[in-house]
This record gives sequence, C-alpha cells and structure tokens, in this order.
Amino acid sequence: MLTVYTYAKCSTCRAATKWLQERGVPFEERPIRETPPSLAELRRMLAARDGEIRRLFNTSGADYREQGLGEKLPGLSEVAALALLGGNGNLVKRPFALGDGVALTGFDAGAWEEAFSRR
Repeated sequence: MLTVYTYAKCSTCRAATKWLQERGVPFEERPIRETPPSLAELRRMLAARDGEIRRLFNTSGADYREQGLGEKLPGLSEVAALALLGGNGNLVKRPFALGDGVALTGFDAGAWEEAFSRR
C-alpha cells in the first residue's frame, strides 16, 4: 500500500492526491504535521534520494528558516537530521509518498508518472 503524508492546506499535496485518485492508485493518506514519517520511512526515503538529506527537508517552510537549518544542515549528522524530521512534520518535504517501488518527495506530475509506470 502506498502511504502519502500530506498537509491539508498544501495545494501541492492536494494536487498529488488528486493525481493518484484520477489514476485509481490506492493510497493511505496521513497528516504529516500530526504523524511525521517514522525513522524507518525517513531512512528508506533517504536511500531513495541517494543519501542527500537536504532533499527530505521542506526548505521553503517557516520552521526550516526559523531554525536556521540552511546554515546548520551541512554540519548535522544524519542521525541528528533524521531526528529533526521525525520530530517535526513541518520540516519534511511534502507530499512524502512511500510504497512498493515508490519513494517520492514533492509533486512533479512527470516524475510521479515515471515512478508509477515502473511499478
């Protein structure tokens, strides 16, 4: 089953779930702020993103800016960065979609089409 972490007020998240619904892709939607991805899910996504931790962060979000993570992130260990993400769903790039053969952050229709055509 595909799990998609979203934020209800996020237009990109709404576009992603609409895209999935239009294609008949079953998924479980979870609120990212209330239930951030687990450490295991974050590690899986990190592996899918070639270990680039920054690609898991919502770099345009207020929490990211307020914590000065643009400057701090390069010096953080992977463990510390994942702990931040797991403890604050606002920091996670959304939508955050994980399933059998799928690991996607953000919504780009072309990238999603490609990912789901390989399943």
